[in-house]
Amino acid sequence: MGDSVSRRSFLLTTTALGFDLKPAIAAARELKISRTTQTHSVCPYCAVGCSVVIHTLGDKARNVQPSVVHIEGDPDSPINRGTLCSKGISLKEFVVNERRLTRPLYRAPGSSAWTRISWEEALDKMARRIKDTRDRGFEEKDAQGRTVNRLPNLALIGGCTDTNEINYLISKFRFGLGIAAYENQARL
Repeated sequence: MGDSVSRRSFLLTTTALGFDLKPAIAAARELKISRTTQTHSVCPYCAVGCSVVIHTLGDKARNVQPSVVHIEGDPDSPINRGTLCSKGISLKEFVVNERRLTRPLYRAPGSSAWTRISWEEALDKMARRIKDTRDRGFEEKDAQGRTVNRLPNLALIGGCTDTNEINYLISKFRFGLGIAAYENQARL
């Protein structure tokens, strides 16, 4: 039986013989992302906020369903400089997944079944519940008669990938309602 050749020993041998594999690797990568639209985004997994580039195939015509073909770290990002952790590198499997929810679902009180509803209906339901909760729990004054204008029966949760602009709007929203209980991974 002859000597077995490992991948590592083969690559070391070809490099020693003068073969440069960098152009071949670059060409293979270019084939993967050629003709794609690049969208810059933020990884949703933790509070670090690594930048990602999402490569989508499809010309955005009405009869074309775009598909994500590749997600990578953004090399221009000062946060992650193109690298991603093990969870971030699996982001494509999170995005391209037949079990991923893309439409709102509603479960009526006492029901065990979820039903699909429109975005308009979902927003109307949320707005109605927020208004009803605020009407039931708003406190204009505390026990000493001081003006507090607070809402102790409602809390708000933010996400680690919210931008500064989104966090600003969330703050305006929560202060406008009087919500004091707020949690965010970014610790704003």
